[in-house]
Amino acid sequence: MSTTLANAGLMDRIYRRQRHVYDLSRKYYLLGRDRLIEGLAPPPGGRVLEIGCGTARNLIAVAQRHPAAPLFGIDLSLEMLDTARSRVEREGLGGRVRLAHADATRFDPALLFGVPGFSRIFFSYTLSMIPEWEKALAQSVVWLQPGGELHLVDFGGQERLPRWFRGGLRQWLALFHVIPRDALESALTRLPGDIEVRRFERPHLGYAQYAVCRRSAH
Repeated sequence: MSTTLANAGLMDRIYRRQRHVYDLSRKYYLLGRDRLIEGLAPPPGGRVLEIGCGTARNLIAVAQRHPAAPLFGIDLSLEMLDTARSRVEREGLGGRVRLAHADATRFDPALLFGVPGFSRIFFSYTLSMIPEWEKALAQSVVWLQPGGELHLVDFGGQERLPRWFRGGLRQWLALFHVIPRDALESALTRLPGDIEVRRFERPHLGYAQYAVCRRSAH
């Protein structure tokens, strides 16, 4: 079985039931998501893609905060996409939010959506769930248009938090196959030369890590 199929099956098993309470249970510890959404600030008509869109919670929030932006989302879990599509329709956003089943490490927006790329791409607590996360990073910027930005928020190294908290959190996250990407900052510096890391922070005493990268406009 391929890595992609194995991971898709794993995600579906994890979220088959969790998807119904996912947003309620995660709102207290997925810190920084709303800051990321606020900071996207896409240009007029600029397309926005979320990689690992889950229940579409973030895309719906982006639609409300940036009402002129066409929105797109991909996810590997069919179970999560089923919930996402229902939520998008319930919010009356079926005409603005387009969703597709795809692997973050190898996707083509022209095939999925008929578009050539995006002015904003974001990951929100998803790199920590993608086994080949550096490959997903590299794939994402392939579709970033000139002057476009990549925004990321995820679990950090918790380096300024008590050791007992850090150890307990990581053990708990591992139950859901979540692994904080301690090498994220280094990985961002290895992206293509026209991608500049504009911001990298470790807020909440290192609980999270937040980054913004920008592709050169030329």
